[in-house]
Amino acid sequence: MVGFGPADVPPSAAVKFVGAGTAACFADLLTFPLDTAKVRLQIQGEAGGSAAAEGGSTLRYRGVFGTITTMVRTEGPRSLYSGLVAGLQRQMSFASVRIGLYDSVKQFYTKGSDHVGIGSRLLAGCTTGAMAVAFAQPTDVVKVRFQAQARCPGHARRYCSTIEAYRTIAKEEGIHGLWKGTAPNIARNAIVNCTELVTYDFIKDTLLKSTSLTDNLPCHLISAFGAGLCTTVIASPVDVVKTRYMNSALSQYSSVLDCAVSMMRKEGPLAFYKGFMPSFLRLGSWNVVMFVTYEQLKRAMMAANHSCTTIL
Repeated sequence: MVGFGPADVPPSAAVKFVGAGTAACFADLLTFPLDTAKVRLQIQGEAGGSAAAEGGSTLRYRGVFGTITTMVRTEGPRSLYSGLVAGLQRQMSFASVRIGLYDSVKQFYTKGSDHVGIGSRLLAGCTTGAMAVAFAQPTDVVKVRFQAQARCPGHARRYCSTIEAYRTIAKEEGIHGLWKGTAPNIARNAIVNCTELVTYDFIKDTLLKSTSLTDNLPCHLISAFGAGLCTTVIASPVDVVKTRYMNSALSQYSSVLDCAVSMMRKEGPLAFYKGFMPSFLRLGSWNVVMFVTYEQLKRAMMAANHSCTTIL
């Protein structure tokens, strides 16, 4: 079967770029409800306890599957995919840069050397993560805003379509509103990219060198799961602050630091790990789907390219 054996021809930068974006979109389609549940849990309790205002002292959402069940019951199943268009736009532009260009940037820092140290891997991860955020931040802002808004009867929605969201944010908050939360997002994605890609890269290399596994599906599954677990543990606090800040009203927080301090003061340190289980379920499953799909897409695209070249 094409793709499930070791690659015969190294994939080109263009193949990695397109393959990463496509694989990330496929992973998003399968795991988006978990991401939406994560966002709802992360923003629960902000603005002095919006949940309390809605229902006394009772939290509206409890746990991953409780959140999903509540959303389906009160807003309908479509609410789980609110912001999907912006999410796919984000992945196609974001993942293509941060994942697709990782190997090329890593080779740039090592000057083509076969020996790649942990420092070069970390530097490459930080670089492509920052580049991706600078390029795709508006899509992330719109995605979070859509996921955060509840479809409740009698309550007007902030945005009705993706295009309207871009226009409204730019009109009401200025163009810089579309890049709101860029600083925490760069911090988050530097952490996520370094942890996710470097961990996957490191585990995969270790498995290939120290075990009987070859560069195939079992190796990719183990590496991807390990990367998802490590990433969730390390990146959750920054992810919560990023989500709160990007979803906040125009003058709710004076800065990213103010948002973090406010969370600590009002909700305590555990607030930084709100939505941890959906984050882990989402990142773990997302990593497995994305990396396995990415590895197979690279091979399938190179095989197709080789077949076309042979025919010509």
